[in-house]
Parts: sequence; structure tokens; C-alpha cells
Amino acid sequence: MNSHLRIGSRPSPLALAQARLVEASIKAQLPQLRVEIVTIRTSGDRLTTASLADIGGKGLFIREIEQALVAGEIDIAVHSMKDLPARLSEQFRIVAVPPREDPRDALIARDGGPLASLPRGACVGTSSNRRRFEALRIRPDLEVVPMRGNVDTRLAKMAAGGFDAIMLAMAGLKRLGRAEGLVSQVLDDRDFVPAGAQGALAIEALSQGAIAGSNELERTVVAINDRRAAAETAAERTFLARIGASCATAVGVRCVLERDHLQIRALLFDAHGKRSLDDEIDRIVDENPAAAGLDLGERMLARGAAELVGDGRE
Repeated sequence: MNSHLRIGSRPSPLALAQARLVEASIKAQLPQLRVEIVTIRTSGDRLTTASLADIGGKGLFIREIEQALVAGEIDIAVHSMKDLPARLSEQFRIVAVPPREDPRDALIARDGGPLASLPRGACVGTSSNRRRFEALRIRPDLEVVPMRGNVDTRLAKMAAGGFDAIMLAMAGLKRLGRAEGLVSQVLDDRDFVPAGAQGALAIEALSQGAIAGSNELERTVVAINDRRAAAETAAERTFLARIGASCATAVGVRCVLERDHLQIRALLFDAHGKRSLDDEIDRIVDENPAAAGLDLGERMLARGAAELVGDGRE
């Protein structure tokens, strides 16, 4: 067996925390394995002020890491799954999806109160048009403005008086150990339908060959796959692929798998947040949970989803 595994990760505190979670899961099975986390600064890490949709989308967070896979500089990569395109290049595969963290969104308010208590005209920061439009559906009086940067950068901007509140993913806060005492409100996922695969990690490898040329390493990484997380995210990503969503599409989709029951709900906006479309499916799960995402996509396309998605590409 190859006794050395190289994990590719972005250098941010959250990305490294996620890579270490995967490292710990793998080493729990193979304690003798030497694991190296290789940090790779991506275009998305360097371009911290522009809108992602304007400069190339979420693919900017994975491009250089995938290049390192192809070059043989790393053996696997750990990504926030929501950063992956709905359809991967044929060169790559998702080897495993570890257990999913809380997929919901969180509000952090300067005064510690919930969304409903924010003063009229309050300024709320977020990196996501989806969150922006979902917030404005409930509180059209708010001023919701773009905000990028890591958790500490965003908190500092709020503390400096530039924002009354910020919206972030609960998963990142929990993985950083920052949620307790900081989150003012965990936002209801029926009103704030999360981004597809939010809270999930993806372990990516080349499509051809075993990981690091070792069948034992391949089996070890595959073994940390969580059936529920893999099924839920497969349904969500299949939905996104079917409607043709891109990084510019303001869309939330959340699948919940409980024993033999599956529910998937989606909320889609046009590029300006003026029009929206929502739908959901409940069913007894079969051997292919992704089929529910496909069916939901078909239903929403029949109701005009393509026009809303296409509006985001203008």
C-alpha cells in the first residue's frame, strides 16, 4: 500500500478545518498512514472583492486544485460541495461525501436579535444573491448588499458599523467552532432554502485509477462516504443540472432523507429577484434518490424555470 496520501485544500481557515476532518476520518481507519495537506491558493482566494458571477463563478475555487490532481501533485481534494459545478468534468469523480453538517443559513446581527427585529432599512451583508432575495421576500425594507471575505473579515466589517447584520452558512460556523454565542438566528430552511449541497463536503479524485495507485487507499476513502449525505446531495445536484443552473443562478434546493422518505424543495429567482418559482416533492425513496431531483427539475421547467435561469445569463 502507498503509505502517503496528499490532500489538496484551499488555504482558508474553513477549508483547512474541513481537510483536517477528512484527514482524521481516514487516519481513524489507517493510523499508520502519513497524510499531508497541500494548500493551493485558487483564483477565488486571490480575487476577494469582485462578484464571483462577474469573474468566473464558483469554479474559481476549484480550478487550480483540479489542475494539481491532473499534475499528480495531490491524490485527493476536499471541497465544500456547493463550490463544485452541478456536472463535473469527465476527468474527475466524487469519491465520497462525509457526513453533512447543518445545511441552513445563519443570521449574525450586531444587536443579537433575529431578522424580524432588525430596524427598518437595516443593512445586511451576504455573498449570495439567493440569500439576498430570500431575505427581501420577508423584509423588503432591508438593504441587502454584497459582502465577501472570511468569517473574521465579515465580522470586522459589521463591528465597524458598515452592516447591521450578516448572513452566513451554519456549516462553516460550526466547523470553525464559531456558531455558539455568535449566531443570532438559525434561518428557517423553508423561507431560506439553502444552496444545493450546502453543508456537505466532496472528496474529489481523478476518474481513472485508484487513489494514489492503491486499492486499499481507494477502499479507505470510499468507506467514509455517508449514505444519507450522498443521497441528499445527489438529488440536489441533479436538480441543479437539470434546470441548467450556473453560479449566477439565485436558487436554493434542499433534500431531506429520513429512513425511506425523501422530501426535496427548491426556490428559484430570476436575476433581479423580481420573479420566483418554488415547488417540492415528497416520496418513498427508491434505489436512486437523484431521480427525485430530476423529477423536481422537470416539474419546474414545465412551469417556466428555464426563463428564470436564462435571465441570470444575460
